[in-house]
Amino acid sequence: MRLPVIVAVLSALGAPAAAQPTVVELFTSQSCSSCPPAEAYLGELADRPDLVALEWHVDYWDDLVYGFAGRWRDVFSDPAFTERQRIYNRQIRGLAQVYTPQMVIGGRAEAVGTRTGRVEAAIADAAGRDGAAASVTVTRGEGRLLQIAVDGAAVGPASVWLVRLITREATDVGGGENHGRRLENHNVVIGIDRLGDWAGGPARLTAPMPSGRADRCAVLVQTDGQGPILAAAYCPGLG
Repeated sequence: MRLPVIVAVLSALGAPAAAQPTVVELFTSQSCSSCPPAEAYLGELADRPDLVALEWHVDYWDDLVYGFAGRWRDVFSDPAFTERQRIYNRQIRGLAQVYTPQMVIGGRAEAVGTRTGRVEAAIADAAGRDGAAASVTVTRGEGRLLQIAVDGAAVGPASVWLVRLITREATDVGGGENHGRRLENHNVVIGIDRLGDWAGGPARLTAPMPSGRADRCAVLVQTDGQGPILAAAYCPGLG
C-alpha cells in the first residue's frame, strides 16, 4: 500500500550524516518451538540505542499439524513477510529455502536468531561497513504527521519505508508446537508502506502517523530490490 506523501528535494544541508542504528530483523513464528529464545533476544536488542529491531512473523508454519495440538495460526503472520524473508535468502544465501528463527542484519548478513555471538559479530560488522554514508531523522509535525529527513550518499536507487509496529504483546498459544505457552513478542511488524524514492542528497517526506493497533513505527532507507539498508530510525512516540 502506498501512503499519501509529500516529497520535496532541498538544497544541500552541509552537515555530516550522524551515525545510524543498524537494523536487525527477526523472522519467526508463534508455532516454532525453537523461536521463543530468539524472540526474547530480539526484545533485548529492541532496547539498544544503536539498533532498530523488527520482528516479522511468517506464515509457512500456520498449516503445520503438531500431533494432538493441531495447528496454530500465528496472529501476526502475513505472507508478505514470508516473501520478504525469501527475498533476503535469495540475496544473501543464494537459496530459496527459509527457516526460523532467522535474523537479518543490515539487509546484508544473516544468522540463526539464537546464535547471539554470530548476530553480535554481524551487528559490529554492519556498524563499521558504511559509516554515516546516509542518515534519516523522524520528527513530529503539525497534527498527526511525521516529518522525515533523508540525506547523504546513495549507492543506487533506494526507497523510504514506514514500518508499523506493536511494541510488546503477549499471546496465549492454543495449538501447534508452542501450545499452552504464553509468548511475548517485541516490535512486531504489522504493516509496511513505501513512502517514496531516494537517490541521494537531502530530501524531505511527510507521512501520516500510524493509527489503529500500531503504537510505534520505524523508517528505513533501503536500496531497491531489498538490498542493504542505508539508514534507519524509530519514529517519535505516537501517543
